[in-house]
Order: sequence, then structure tokens, then C-alpha cells
Amino acid sequence: MTTSPALAELTGDYVLDPAHTRIGFIARHAMVTKVRGAFHQFDGTAHLDGADPARSTAQLVIKAESIDTGVEQRDQHLRTNDFLDVPHFPDITFRTTAVESLSDTEYRVTGDLTIKDTTRPIGIDFEYTGTAVDPFGNRRVGLEGSVSISRKEYGVTWNAALEGGGVLVGDKVVLEFDISAIKQE
Repeated sequence: MTTSPALAELTGDYVLDPAHTRIGFIARHAMVTKVRGAFHQFDGTAHLDGADPARSTAQLVIKAESIDTGVEQRDQHLRTNDFLDVPHFPDITFRTTAVESLSDTEYRVTGDLTIKDTTRPIGIDFEYTGTAVDPFGNRRVGLEGSVSISRKEYGVTWNAALEGGGVLVGDKVVLEFDISAIKQE
């Protein structure tokens, strides 16, 4: 698949802008509602190859202790061995293994996601949302993507049965990525 000249101009090395990037998640609670949260501390780099997206790479390191659902008691529980076991596994990581162009603006980024001591391959579909030069002269690129994972596949198995049936915490977790990356000149 050929790419447009505008995408070819994006080729280069990028870092995530933590002030304008959101790494979030959604999980089902008590079978009736969704809990949304985010991680506020992370580092990410990427090499984008606009002419040949398959040659693009990315790495992301999330500090698990930075989990935030807006309820401190719940966040403290999520940091324990019942969920993320932050004292033993402080980082959640993702490293690309492949990038595939699906259209002029859609890409599938495949890589290894590590949570706790489990690494599994996942594919995240991203939409290229544009590029701009900010008031400080930085070239920015925007991407949005999401993927659904099974938390049990990563050893995050704690749960509690509900009186009427079902469980307190759903297995499916949707990871959300709203990316603003700055080109390194």
C-alpha cells in the first residue's frame, strides 16, 4: 500500500507528550456500570516511517502506581497483589513487533503487552488523527486507538461473587490510547 506524501513527511523519532496524552481503561463493575480510569505516569517513544509504516516501532512504559479511577480507596486496592501488585511489578510495558497499514489513516500496531509477569501479544487499531505545528514550533502527530484484553490472561484474577449472580469486576478491560507525540528534531 502506498502512502500519501504528507505521511512520508512524518518520518522520524517521537516522544509522547504526557500533558496531552491519555492512557486509559474501562472495566465493568458489579455487572451494571463501567469504571473508567487512567495512568498518569508513562514514557513512550516511537519511530514513525510514513513511507513504509511496517518499519515503524514504538515502546511504552507505564508506571502502574499512577493508576487513577478517581476513588483513592479503589486505586489503593488496584495497586495490591489482588490486581497490579505494584511493589513487585512497577511497570506495564508494550513493545511493537509489527505495524500494518489498514488504510490511509488506520493502522494495526501489534506488540507484546506485559502486565505483572505475563507477556502476551495484542493488536491495537489506531487512527491517525492529524499533525500540526504547535505555538512552540513542535511538530505533533495524533493517534487514537483501543483494544480489549482479558485481565485474567495477565494473572489479574481477583474477584468477588455477587449475591444475585455474577461477579464484582468484569474480565474484559478496554485499553484506550489518545496520543499526542512530539517529533524530535
